Amino acid sequence: MRKYIKILGLLAITAVQFSCSSNDAADTETVNPPDATDTFIRASDVSFLPQIESLGTKFYSNGKAEPMLTTLKNAGCNTVRIRLWKNPVNGRSGLSEVKQLAQKARQAGLRVWLTVHYSDNWADPGTQTIPEEWKKLSFADLKTTVADYTATIITEIKPDIIQIGNEINSGLLWPQGNLISNEQQCIALLSAASATVRSKAPSTKIMIHYAGVDGGATDWFFTKMKSIDYDYIGLSYYPVWHGKDLTVVKNTIDALGKKFSKKVLIAETAYPFTLLYNDQTNNIVGTNDQLVPGYPATPTGQRTFVMDLKNIVKTSEFGQGFAYWGGEWVAFKGPQSASGSTFENQALYSFDNNALSVMQAFSKD
Repeated sequence: MRKYIKILGLLAITAVQFSCSSNDAADTETVNPPDATDTFIRASDVSFLPQIESLGTKFYSNGKAEPMLTTLKNAGCNTVRIRLWKNPVNGRSGLSEVKQLAQKARQAGLRVWLTVHYSDNWADPGTQTIPEEWKKLSFADLKTTVADYTATIITEIKPDIIQIGNEINSGLLWPQGNLISNEQQCIALLSAASATVRSKAPSTKIMIHYAGVDGGATDWFFTKMKSIDYDYIGLSYYPVWHGKDLTVVKNTIDALGKKFSKKVLIAETAYPFTLLYNDQTNNIVGTNDQLVPGYPATPTGQRTFVMDLKNIVKTSEFGQGFAYWGGEWVAFKGPQSASGSTFENQALYSFDNNALSVMQAFSKD
C-alpha cells in the first residue's frame, strides 16, 4: 500500500524508540489461545501500533481505555497482520519491533500473519526496492541471502502465515527479481523463500499477494506463480483503486480458487466512516465519488461494507478470510499535524479513538 502514501507525500517515520503505553499491562495477560477449529481468518493489520503507542496514544472501547489487541480479540478478530522491513529507518517495522508485537499478539490470543516486504521500506506494485545491504550481491548470492533471511524470520517470529513479498504484481527485489524483465529470477527468489519456510516451519501457511481484483490481470499473475509451493492467494481490494463492483471481487475469488486450487483471502481492504479529517494531513479517501454506491461514509456504511465483503469471501468455496488495513492509523500526532495519518477516517476508531461498530465485522457470524 506504500505507493499511495508516497504519492501524497504524507508519511513521516518518527525517531521515537519503541515503548509500551500505559494500557499495555492488559496485553501481557495470556488470553485463551486461538481456537484450532476457527480457520476462517478475520484479521487486522496493526503495523503502526508500536509507533502510535510510543507517543502515548490511548484506544477506547465503549468509552473505556482498552488496548487495541484486547478490543480486536473481544470483537472476534483471530489474527493480526504485521509488516516487516529489513533495515528500516529508526527501527520501525524492523525485526526487533515486529518480534515484540508478535509476542504481544500471541499473549492476547491472536495468530500472527507476517508480511515480509524484502525491502528496507514500503514495497508495492510501483516500488520493490532491494535492501541497501543486498544491492551489490550477485543473483546467486541474493537467492542464498533471501533464503537465509527467511530462515531467520521463521526462527525469530514463528508466524502462522507468512506473506513472501507485498503486492508483488511485478515481482520483488528489483531489478533482479522483476517479474516483467527477469521472470525466471523472480520465480527463483520466491521459490527459495517458499522452500525455506517449508523446511523450517511446515505448518506455516505461505501466501502470495497481488494488489487488485481484475480477473484478467490476476489470472496472468498467478499463472506465472504456478511453479511455486504456496497455500494462499492474497488480494488487496480498495474500491478507490480497484473498482466499486463487489460482484467482480466475488467472481475473481471463485475463478482464482478454482483454476489454481488455492484458498483466497482479501489481504487488505478499508472503508471510510466519514469524509472529514482529524489532522492536517490529506486523506487518501475524502470525496463522495470515491465511495461505493450503497455504502455511505458513515459508521454504519463502513460496517456494512466490511461485513458484506467478509460474507462474499466466506460464502465462496475458496474463501479463507480477510484483513482490514490501517485500522490503528488514527491521527496520533495531533490535530495540527501535516505528517500524521492519511487514513484516520478509515480507521476502526472514531476521531476520539473509540472503537467503531465496524469491529462487529470480526465476529464469527
